[in-house]
Amino acid sequence: MPRIKLEKLDNYRFCCTLNIRVGDLNYGSHLANDAVVALAHQARIEFFESLGVTELDLGDGKTGLIMADLAVNFLAEGFLNDSLDVYCDVTELTAKSFRMCHSLVRADEEIARVECGLLAFSYDERKVVRLPESFIKKIKGDIK
Repeated sequence: MPRIKLEKLDNYRFCCTLNIRVGDLNYGSHLANDAVVALAHQARIEFFESLGVTELDLGDGKTGLIMADLAVNFLAEGFLNDSLDVYCDVTELTAKSFRMCHSLVRADEEIARVECGLLAFSYDERKVVRLPESFIKKIKGDIK
């Protein structure tokens, strides 16, 4: 069966530590697929907070984000109370979009990679718009 293969980045500019909670487990007693996405989302929120923006306000008071696509590679199991370092960075920056890459690591073992395409979106106009220049400046420094 052909699989989507996400590439691990050489470097990630942001990392936060998150723990696997009981509600993150599935009936197999390991980290559930939806919880992997939720952990990546939490890390993305923390990354944006470190930049002084949110998913609903990228710094101009009117532009937020919507997700265009999402891919996950499951590489190992995660278990209750595991501490995960969730690494994040931005790639493929354009005027209206970018890709957000995540690597979830327990100790020295990568357990998942998550990548999503995010679009700048005006929730008032209900349409895709340009990323605010202030946001682009904040993330452009080390974009690959």
